Amino acid sequence: MSATLRGLVAALGAFAFFSTHDAVIKSLGGTYQVFQIIFFSMLFAFVPMSILMLADKAVDNFRPHFPVLVLCRAGLSIVAMSCGFYAFTVLPLAEVYSLLFATPLLVTVLSVPLLGETVRMQRWGAVFVGLIGVLIVLRPGVIELTPGHLAGLTAAGASALSSILARKLGGKERPAVLILYPMLLSLLVMSMTLPIVYVPVALPDLGLMALVGFLSILAQLCILGAYRAAPAAFVAPLQYSQILWATLFGALFFAETPDIYVAVGSSVIILSGIFVVWRESRENVSEKTPVLRTANPRVDTGPQPK
Repeated sequence: MSATLRGLVAALGAFAFFSTHDAVIKSLGGTYQVFQIIFFSMLFAFVPMSILMLADKAVDNFRPHFPVLVLCRAGLSIVAMSCGFYAFTVLPLAEVYSLLFATPLLVTVLSVPLLGETVRMQRWGAVFVGLIGVLIVLRPGVIELTPGHLAGLTAAGASALSSILARKLGGKERPAVLILYPMLLSLLVMSMTLPIVYVPVALPDLGLMALVGFLSILAQLCILGAYRAAPAAFVAPLQYSQILWATLFGALFFAETPDIYVAVGSSVIILSGIFVVWRESRENVSEKTPVLRTANPRVDTGPQPK
C-alpha cells in the first residue's frame, strides 16, 4: 500500500470514528447536559493521552512556545466543542454536519482580515455559493431557527477562528501541545459547571462517555497519520464522508431521514468546500506545514508535520 493510500485510509477511518463519536453524544444528550458529557469524555481521553505523553521523550515537549495563542485556541475549541455537542443532541445528525461543513468557507472569509491573505474571485465565488447552501439548509423565514441551529453555526465559526490561530502558529507548536491544552482547559472549565448540571451517571452511560473520549484521541491520531502520509488536498475533502455516516446512523438509531432541503444544501456546501480546498492547495503548494481546514470542531489539530 502506497503512503498516499495509507493516508487516505487513515483519514476515512478518522472521520468514521468521529461520526461514531457524534452519534454516541447524541444518544447521551437526552439524559445528560453537554457540559457533563464533555467533562467525563475528556477525563477518559486523558488516559490514552497520558500514555502518549509518557512515551514521547522530546525535551520541553508539552511547553507551548506561544502560550497566549495556544490558550486562545483552546478556548475557541471549548466553544466549538460545547456548541457542536449541543447541536448534535437536539438536531438530526445530517443537519448538524451541514452547518459544520461551512467551516472551511468561514476560514476563507476570515483569512483576509485576520491573516492578510489574498482570496481570488474563484474562491469568493465558492464561498458565496456555499453560504447559499447554508441558507437552503436553514430556510430562514420558512422554518423556525432553534438554539440548536445557532449552536451549530457558532461551532462552525469558533472552529474557523481556531483554524486561523493554528495557521498563525504555523509549525512552531507540536501537534501534541495543540491537542493537550484544549483537553486540560476543557476539564477545568467543565468541572466548574458540574455542581450545577451533574446528575448520577449509570454505568453503561459512563462506558459510552469513555468511548467518546477514546474515539476522539484515536481519530485525532489517525488524522495526524493521514496528513503525514498523504497530501492535504487529498485528505481534507474526505471529512465530507461524515454526511454518509450521519445519514446511516441517523436512520439506524434515531429514525432520522434528511429532507430534500438538507440533502441539496449539504451537496452545495460540500462542493463549495472541496473547491476551496483544491484552490488553496494549488496556491499554497510550496507550504511545508498545511493546516487542516476541517468541518469538524474536534478534528482541528493545527499544523500537521510531514
